[in-house]
Amino acid sequence: MLTRKYGDRSNWTRIVERRYAQQYIDAKDFKGYVTLIDMVKVIEPLVVTYEDEKICIVEDGYTWLFQFPENKHYAVTTVFNEVGKVVQWYIDINLENGVENGVPYNDDLFLDIVVLPSGKVIVLDEDELEEAWANGTITQEMYDLAWNEANRLLELINRKEFAILELADAHKELLEKTFI
Repeated sequence: MLTRKYGDRSNWTRIVERRYAQQYIDAKDFKGYVTLIDMVKVIEPLVVTYEDEKICIVEDGYTWLFQFPENKHYAVTTVFNEVGKVVQWYIDINLENGVENGVPYNDDLFLDIVVLPSGKVIVLDEDELEEAWANGTITQEMYDLAWNEANRLLELINRKEFAILELADAHKELLEKTFI
């Protein structure tokens, strides 16, 4: 069974107080939904470790921007710290992006790519993808889709042509004006 991740993360109890905004964008450079969660107050920070680097991704004042491009097999989560600087871009490889009960979602295909502001790129959860394929959770077609999409995105990232990353600041500014 694939995990469905919703753009409002309403079930995430780590966030005690939040502000939320969501918008559909139909522009030349991006078509799809974007959501923004302002983590006003969290129960405790969340720090992740990539190889030898520890990075805080949840803390009071942090914001997460989710970009769900239409008809694509990825979604991007940009983590901003309390002063609005990008901490990381986290790219989920997906079976699909969609909308349920008015909230955008992505059906996660396990494989992920992290891009750090330093330019470092990390591929995550290959083992989860392999296990899901081996135990029949996903089909051969889904497995191939995940790797093909990840490799395509890695090539774009390496050539500095994955333009959605450059849209994160503009999308964040747009949504901050519409907090619910």
